[in-house]
Amino acid sequence: MGRHLSRIAVGLGLILCALAAHAADPAGAAAEELREGLGRASDAAADAWSLEITKAEGGSVTLGMVVIALAGFALGLVVARLFTHRIGLRALHRAGVDEGAAHAYASLAYYALGVIVFLVALRLVAIPLTAFAVVGGALAIGVGFGSQNVVNNFISGVILLAERPIKRGDLIQVEQTYGNVERIGLRSTRIRTGENIHVIVPNSAFLETRVVNWTHNDAQVRLQVDVGVAYGSPTREVERRILAALEEHERVLETPGPIVLFTEFGDNSLNFRALFWVRVRNMMDRMKVESELRYQIDDLFREADITIAFPQRDVHLDASAPLPVKIVGGREP
Repeated sequence: MGRHLSRIAVGLGLILCALAAHAADPAGAAAEELREGLGRASDAAADAWSLEITKAEGGSVTLGMVVIALAGFALGLVVARLFTHRIGLRALHRAGVDEGAAHAYASLAYYALGVIVFLVALRLVAIPLTAFAVVGGALAIGVGFGSQNVVNNFISGVILLAERPIKRGDLIQVEQTYGNVERIGLRSTRIRTGENIHVIVPNSAFLETRVVNWTHNDAQVRLQVDVGVAYGSPTREVERRILAALEEHERVLETPGPIVLFTEFGDNSLNFRALFWVRVRNMMDRMKVESELRYQIDDLFREADITIAFPQRDVHLDASAPLPVKIVGGREP
C-alpha cells in the first residue's frame, strides 16, 4: 500500500510542476507534461483503489470496497437518525405516546437501524462477515480482559431503554444526587441537577443501586410541611389555619385532598404535619411550593396570634430559703 501512495504522491508532484510550467509557457512541452502527470496519478489512484487488504471467503477485500462501505454506513446512520429522531418522534407524539417512552423507542429503533445499515453496507460491496473474524476475535479477548464494565454498561443501557424503569424527563434520586434525566445512552445516562450541573452516571448504577424515581408513572407526589406551635395554642384553630393555607395555594391538588395531622406533644411545642399532593417536574418545584406554604402559614398564624414555638427551657428557683452566694476563684490580699 505504501508503494501505491508513493506513486500517487509522485503523480501529484508532476501535476504541480506541469501546472507551474504551463503558467509560464502555455504552449509547448508543458501541456504534454501535464497530461503525463495526470495519467500517472490516475493510474496510481486506480491501483490504490483496487489494492487488496485481505482475503476473505469468496474473494478479496479491497481498499475501494472498504471506502464505499464506510461511506454507505455513514450515510445510512444520518438517514436513520433523521428518521427516528424527527419523523419517528413526531409520529409517536401524535399517537399519544408520552415523551419519555417516545425517546426510548426512538433510541432503540436508531440502534437497530444502525446494525441493519452496517450489514447492508457490507452486503452492497460484497464484503463477507468472515473478513472481520480476526478483528472479532481480538475484540472478544479485549472484552474478556479489560472491557467488562463497558459491556456491563452497554447491556444495562439496553435494559433501561427496553424496561424503562427511568425515562427522559423523570425526576430521580441516585444516592445523594437529585435531578432530571436528560438522555439515556447505551453506556451512560445524563442527569441535570437543580443547580444546572450535568452528572454522567454509568447505566449499571441504575440496576445495581437503589434509585428513587419521583415521577415514574406520573408527576403527582405527596409533600409535607411540619410546624410546631407553643403550648396553650388552640389546636383546632391551628388545624383550620393550616388547611386554609393549603386550600388557597394554587399548586396543591384538590384530589387527593390535603390533610393536617397533630403528630405529637413535643418537648417545646405542639407539632403538626401538613400532607398535600402537587405535580412536580423538578426539585425546584417542590422547594418553591413548600417555601410558599410556610410563608402563608406564618401569615395566618400572625393574624390569629398563634405563636410558632422555639426551643426554650424553664428554670425554677426555690425561694423558701435564702440563696447562698459564693465568690469562687478570688485571691486573698
